[in-house]
Amino acid sequence: MLESLQQRKNLIYSLPTSGGKTLVAEIMILQELLCRQKDVLMILPYVAIVQEKIRGLSSFGVELGFLVEEYAGSKGRFPPIKRRVKKSLYIATIEKGHALVNSLIETDRISDLGLVVVDELHMLGEGSRGAILEITLAKILYTSENTQIIGMSATLNNVGDLQKFLRAEYYTSNFRPVELKEYVKIRDTIYAVDSKTENGFTFSRLLNFKYSSCLEKADPDHIIALVTEVIPNYSCLIFCPTKKNCENVASMVCKYLKKEFRAHREKEKQDLVENLKNIGNGSVCPVLKQTIPFGIAYHHSGLTNDERKSIEEAYSSGVLCLLACTATLAAGVNLPARRVILRAPYVANDFLKKNQYKQMIGRAGRAGIDDAGESILIVQEKDKHLVRDLVNSPLENCYSNLLLELTKGMQSLLLSLVGLKIAVTCEEVNNFMCGTLLGVQQQLLSKEKSLSEVIKDGLENLIEKGLLKGRISEKDHNSKCTLTITPLGKATYKGSIDLAYCNLLYRDLKKGLEGLILESNLHLLYLATPYDVTSSCSPDWMIYLRQFNQLSAAEQKVADIVGVPESFITKKASGQAIRKNVDSAVVNRLYLTFVLYTLVKETNIWNVSEKFNMSRGYVQNLLNSAASFASCLLHFCEELEEFWVYKALLTELTKQLTYCVKTELIPLMEVAGVLEARAKQLYNAGYKTLAHLANANPETLIKMIEHLSRRQAKQIVSSAKMLLSEKAEALQEEVEELLKVPTDIPGTH
Repeated sequence: MLESLQQRKNLIYSLPTSGGKTLVAEIMILQELLCRQKDVLMILPYVAIVQEKIRGLSSFGVELGFLVEEYAGSKGRFPPIKRRVKKSLYIATIEKGHALVNSLIETDRISDLGLVVVDELHMLGEGSRGAILEITLAKILYTSENTQIIGMSATLNNVGDLQKFLRAEYYTSNFRPVELKEYVKIRDTIYAVDSKTENGFTFSRLLNFKYSSCLEKADPDHIIALVTEVIPNYSCLIFCPTKKNCENVASMVCKYLKKEFRAHREKEKQDLVENLKNIGNGSVCPVLKQTIPFGIAYHHSGLTNDERKSIEEAYSSGVLCLLACTATLAAGVNLPARRVILRAPYVANDFLKKNQYKQMIGRAGRAGIDDAGESILIVQEKDKHLVRDLVNSPLENCYSNLLLELTKGMQSLLLSLVGLKIAVTCEEVNNFMCGTLLGVQQQLLSKEKSLSEVIKDGLENLIEKGLLKGRISEKDHNSKCTLTITPLGKATYKGSIDLAYCNLLYRDLKKGLEGLILESNLHLLYLATPYDVTSSCSPDWMIYLRQFNQLSAAEQKVADIVGVPESFITKKASGQAIRKNVDSAVVNRLYLTFVLYTLVKETNIWNVSEKFNMSRGYVQNLLNSAASFASCLLHFCEELEEFWVYKALLTELTKQLTYCVKTELIPLMEVAGVLEARAKQLYNAGYKTLAHLANANPETLIKMIEHLSRRQAKQIVSSAKMLLSEKAEALQEEVEELLKVPTDIPGTH
């Protein structure tokens, strides 16, 4: 009912976690699609949330007649951008949202976008994602007058800057359906957080739990005492600084719980273990096998998506009552709890930031279930003063990251401004830049350089790299000289290639043309192994050597061609000194290629993670980033005549990496909500094609497929129907296109 919304002004609003901000967003989205008949883009911070949202909203779309599309490349199916009758709700991560906006600007369809909703607007201040989000919003503001932008944000100190940037009104409220009580625990005393008192804490109570000396050693932080006050009848989350710590806490707690915990919903817990076994092709993590019978599990990025989903569902329905998790859970999935415990005021090795703290404690208190939620932060004596500041400190500021993230920020923005012809002279580029968040926060720039000088440096750098053509005159910054993009520049922004790597990529592909080994897909996979993951990898040399020795002679030649000689691996594995210089980025990249190669061959994440001694989640993330990098490469090569041969090769490779399953399952996995384990079940039950699924009876599905709820069955059928009609419509359009009578037939007027 806000006046500003009635007038279609841009809006930023802040509500506490669980204050209903998602509901508001969804109502506005439906209003836009159904009443104003315009497309909508919803930008979310994590792939997992994008997928959850799509599952949640696609059945709405089927009933109300709009398309819900994931513009997230994870399925490799970029929506065909044609004029369509149906309106679309695009749900995307930040990167893919940017790609969508670029393609709408390029095809002159940005004005079809009626509304953009950004969840977690304060991400503008976070690294490269922040820079890409800023670029996306600045482009929309500059190129489309009638696109409304609505941002949901944590409460920020300098929200005024964001208002100026987005030309937006601001609305905030402290409404929270469930009261939240904050506590801090030091030794065996619990204090209530109270900003009104002098030192910020007031005494609340002492823990009354009898500890034996042996238990005191195992659990010096009294986690068991804090947990047993709420579980199994109520739910509890423990946030831990690291993944390993999550697993340790989960096993430690169940070692000391009384046996009666096992009896609580025993059958359902056995089903959960069975389900995890199915997902893992017969393997289950030993820690989970030990903890789930007690109603306890860990939750972090070392799990695969399917495992995570099963654990989340079991927690939501009360089968599991305690999750030990890392901070990503707080930012990602909506899993509330009666009590939230923060194991330590750290995320990995960094001291907790205010917005992270807010996000974690915000999970306490379940609307409609609890009358209050509580958070308890466990603190060591030495961190007492830091915690006092944290709990009572004012909020953080949000600053532009365009300059900090040079290649993904400023430079890639300048490149695409020229490429999309949004701004092609220095003067136009300067005008555009004044409308960014950086433009609003110019005081952040160092004293030596003004914004226009920073821009000039950036453009010169792009000209030097061979991505732009044109002259920038010294005397007059606001020159009218027109800049144009080179083929390499165009390929770079079309493929969303990080500018830090575009020249290297070009050289690697060029070198590949001189001798690509195609006996197996090893060489191609090397080219599709993302550059930016190599720094975080440290090879195990014995495993490296073992994998190398299993290759055929032609495949071993690949290692030599890319610059990792056999002698190097052998020496490393036997711990000898190495005289020759070998590029460690290449060595690490090839190691990760071996992981992908094994994965594509065996398609079993469990086996591969054991072989390489890596977590399953890491292997799965590597696979996802390789799949999306392969599709970026494909777009890159499509722009460069000399790389035509890569197009066919990369099309197939992208498919292989995207699904990483036996080919016959691919058609089933195109359906939203069908992942590998499910696709296998369906295929084995005789549902072998999209048409089988679209025409299935949900009741029969439930009978045939284990662990399939009625809701999931209906959703699979409706998603399949939708996909089938989309494919048919696309072919229908091609037919019409073919039969259209040309208007310029010679000899007719």
